Amino acid sequence: MNKLRLIPSLLLLLTAPIHAETWVPWPTKEQLRKIQLEAYSCSRENSEASCRNSRQLADSLMDHPRLPVICKDVLWEVVENANVASNNDYKRRDRIDTSARRLTTLCAEPVRKKDKPRRPQGPGAPTQS
Repeated sequence: MNKLRLIPSLLLLLTAPIHAETWVPWPTKEQLRKIQLEAYSCSRENSEASCRNSRQLADSLMDHPRLPVICKDVLWEVVENANVASNNDYKRRDRIDTSARRLTTLCAEPVRKKDKPRRPQGPGAPTQS
């Protein structure tokens, strides 16, 4: 009977290190800004180096376990659009710039709102004067 009670505890202990190792921190603002700046550079310069850098930086976050799907969609747009083109027209630049602009807002770590302290309510509650 005691052995049966130990099994769940042992399973919990065995899985604890796995959870600790799989936690991945959210990308920093600096990381997101770097991808954004590289994408802007690709858009403006139309050079292989800046386009390749922006694709690689965006692609490195595609498998990030904590990023929401909408962020990964924007990262995918950067990967798909940041290519050298024979004609650097405004449509190409606008596609890249739009995706880059959305990166820092859609991929930023969500900020939790602090709860406001509640005022007591009811017949014995103090009133506001």
